[in-house]
Amino acid sequence: MAKLVANTYGEALFSLAVEENRVDDFYAEVKAIREILAANPEFDTLMNHPKITKEEKEKVISDVFSGRTSDEMTGFMKLLLRKERYGDIAGILDFFSAKVKEYKNIGVAYVTTAAALKDTQKASIQKKLLETTGCKEMEMHYSVDESLIGGVVIRIGDRVVDSSIKTKLEELKKELSDLQVG
Repeated sequence: MAKLVANTYGEALFSLAVEENRVDDFYAEVKAIREILAANPEFDTLMNHPKITKEEKEKVISDVFSGRTSDEMTGFMKLLLRKERYGDIAGILDFFSAKVKEYKNIGVAYVTTAAALKDTQKASIQKKLLETTGCKEMEMHYSVDESLIGGVVIRIGDRVVDSSIKTKLEELKKELSDLQVG
């Protein structure tokens, strides 16, 4: 149910952004709102508190976001509050962001290596991914997992390319255990 709510409201926000030709503006605002909410978990606690009235919560939204976000975005957040969907805001903003990335052909890649990469290596990986995926831009997320021993694991959407030494050793171990000694 929560996913349906997130998709419905996220789609409505995306449609408004496209209709008003303000996809980039709304996307920047959504990113800023997500950062604010992530940095201030007490804000969510306040917005979900049962003893605070909707009117008081709307005033808080106005005080915090008016002048910092567009009237449409502030109004959207108030709408979520009035419709008792504020608890779904993270999913809604995630859905909206995913729709924008799809619309603008922005890929999202998660790259895991055994050791930190140099900037030149990161640039090389990003360039190669842009060439192979056909995306206009690539949002890159890097992490280190020393248990990989070496190599790289790249995840884009539901596709995974795993060329880590750890995986190759596991595959070799499986092959060797499948061999019959004769």
